[in-house]
Amino acid sequence: MSLNQTPQSERVHIGIYGRRNAGKSSLLNALTGQALAVVSEVAGTTTDPVRKSMEILPIGPVVMIDTPGLDDVGEIGLARVTQAKKCLMETDIAMLVVDATKGLKEPEKDTIALFLEKKIPFITVYNKCDLIDEAGKETLATTYAQYCKEQLQQEEVIPYVFVSAGKKEGVSALLTALEALWRASRNPDEKPLVKDLVKEGDHVILVIPIDEAAPKGRIILPQQQVLRELLEIGAVTSVVTPGQLEHALEMATLPPRLVITDSQAFGYVNQIVPKEINLTSFSILMARRKGNFEDALAGVSALGNISDDSSILICEGCSHKRQCGDIGTVKLPGWIRKYTKANPQMTWTQGKEFPDDLSGYDLIVHCGGCMLNEKEMSARYEKAKEAGVPMTNYGMVIAKTHGILDRTTFIF
Repeated sequence: MSLNQTPQSERVHIGIYGRRNAGKSSLLNALTGQALAVVSEVAGTTTDPVRKSMEILPIGPVVMIDTPGLDDVGEIGLARVTQAKKCLMETDIAMLVVDATKGLKEPEKDTIALFLEKKIPFITVYNKCDLIDEAGKETLATTYAQYCKEQLQQEEVIPYVFVSAGKKEGVSALLTALEALWRASRNPDEKPLVKDLVKEGDHVILVIPIDEAAPKGRIILPQQQVLRELLEIGAVTSVVTPGQLEHALEMATLPPRLVITDSQAFGYVNQIVPKEINLTSFSILMARRKGNFEDALAGVSALGNISDDSSILICEGCSHKRQCGDIGTVKLPGWIRKYTKANPQMTWTQGKEFPDDLSGYDLIVHCGGCMLNEKEMSARYEKAKEAGVPMTNYGMVIAKTHGILDRTTFIF
């Protein structure tokens, strides 16, 4: 898959953090070879996170995230700091940019504590090294090593490099260090969508509604990804709309090993597909891909405790215009009310929005998260777990409310 074809959710997310005027934006420009971020001597030029998709070999497609300064002040400044810290939820690898003329101070140390707390591998980048001499570099290196061993109690010194983003010096060494950090931290066990459930030659039917909610001229990302995996392993794949499903089953000389449907068509598809044929949904498969299948399966049982006094948070990882009969705001709430025989209060979020305080909710229902990377989805589930709030996903809720949860998760 080429750089342009790789969705952001499948890229390694590299966050750039540090104080104002440490040179974060200059570093982003140096790494990309483009003037993407506005650079100025005025502190606080970067007011919102800036994301740039690029490729770093041999890591491959990545998303670089340039964040506002973590030492910003004032009401607006603190809001910027909050936005910067929220980026930690999606950060796979972090770069802490330190002004080499000022050294490691409390803002950087507080940020390092956050990296360690959230288990984010990081590298410390001493920027503006052209403004200090070799003796100054040696002092910084010695002080940093002592800090890592004595205060952080790290057996080995956390990786660091010296660069001059403005003069593009040391950039190659930084890229090499990022590669080493990525190799050391990556999980070699890629979580599949479907390729471990079927084998070469198996027949699989994908049921994809083409209605008002479907994007014009294309199919949505989970459907693309599932189809690609099936083609790669040599499965015989049929793609139909719900209305074509019955005819497709009648025509099939090779009974399908598996039927995968859009979750909102569960009720209809379940009636058409014979019970001996495995059935699941794209949303449930995404829970496996993002690593939260077990938590989502456990969380859906909370539907049995929903009452009129309950509060449910419904989250979508993408931002799109609401359509007539929208699944998140219309269909899903309707199925929940019918199943629970209650009228709970419901709140909705989209995109990068996710509440800091979850204590007021009795259940969180999340989409499959195809537009969010695994790190961010895991962080959201972890935040819910810390708050003691059960969290599940669209597919499992729809399956539960239609009485087919066991059937749609049995294959796993």
